[in-house]
Amino acid sequence: MCIGLDVDLGKIPKHLLLLDDPIFEFNKQIIDATHHLAVAYKPNTAFYEAYGIKGWQSLEKTINYLNKKYPEIFTIADAKRGDIGNTSNMYAKAFFEDLNFDSVTVAPYMGSDSVEPFLAFKDKFTILLALTSNKGGLDFQGLKVENQELYQKVLQTALTWKNSNNLMFVIGATKAEYFKSIRKIVPNHFLLVPGVGAQGGNLQDVCKFGITKDIGLLVNSSRGIIYAGNNEDFAQKSQEKALELQQEMATILEAI
Repeated sequence: MCIGLDVDLGKIPKHLLLLDDPIFEFNKQIIDATHHLAVAYKPNTAFYEAYGIKGWQSLEKTINYLNKKYPEIFTIADAKRGDIGNTSNMYAKAFFEDLNFDSVTVAPYMGSDSVEPFLAFKDKFTILLALTSNKGGLDFQGLKVENQELYQKVLQTALTWKNSNNLMFVIGATKAEYFKSIRKIVPNHFLLVPGVGAQGGNLQDVCKFGITKDIGLLVNSSRGIIYAGNNEDFAQKSQEKALELQQEMATILEAI
């Protein structure tokens, strides 16, 4: 399980707004309450950039807290970067060196030289957008290219890039029926699977078609966990929701 830390000041408990850094305090309490149930946390950087320098400082404090107190936790910067090579190199340094994230999400649209700067970092992972969970995801990702859907072409082409063993792929949980064909192309790579919970993705279907002998799935839930409560017991409520999902995962794994 991966927990998305997408913090909206309009949705967090009101008592936290009286603090100097309500975003960090919210994250800290969520992390402390759920870290034993999750293997990863995924802050979406847009939810921090929206608050300017203070938001970025909250993100930095959050990742520093995770790295220091829970070093076994895998961290994902959900930044969806991707640009020409020298720009991508700077993005990679920002997230891998300055903030010390374990991984970052990257858009593949600009091709190999926009992604390989991320892949060049040792012991870091680049999580490539392939088939997303949003409603408009198939507007382009589903287009046919040489009798093949574009997202499949992205998967196949990415495997030819330098250091492609450092790749993971984003595959939305709302596209569970696609996992079978996806596993034929990337049978061993880990998949980051958003869309379980608030977006309506079905965990049973995702596992049925996407799981490997090494599990191979990092299933993300954001709003369904972090906004489970809106009072002073919000962290406890988030733990209860995370436990529900963790137990569902455990039941599926036991059956398999």
